[in-house]
Amino acid sequence: MGAILHYEENDMSTLPNCPKCNSEYTYEDGDLFICPECAHEWPKNSSETTTTEDQLIVRDANGNILVDGDNVTVVKDLKIKGTSSVIKVGTKAKIVRIVEGDHDLDCKVDGMGAMMLKSSVVKKA
Repeated sequence: MGAILHYEENDMSTLPNCPKCNSEYTYEDGDLFICPECAHEWPKNSSETTTTEDQLIVRDANGNILVDGDNVTVVKDLKIKGTSSVIKVGTKAKIVRIVEGDHDLDCKVDGMGAMMLKSSVVKKA
């Protein structure tokens, strides 16, 4: 005879939010918690032992949390220092990585290439 299988679904409210982006959609995989939104992984058996880079939270001009790989839009005209070029309002960019410092976003800007931007001059697309 066939066995009756009992399936118990994990209650997502008991899982911790992601310490990097605060997403509530974390899930378990072996001895790790994983965030599907920012791909951050951390061990279950510790109280989040991360590096300072993982704890860096950067927000856009509207207060939304930015993570690596986000698409953003420039919210004001930006004169590029040392040139006569300007990045116009509405120009799209993709965040390559978030770094510490005054210009905290390494981005690829459409039509301009790689450059560093301040998070205060972009909004999440």
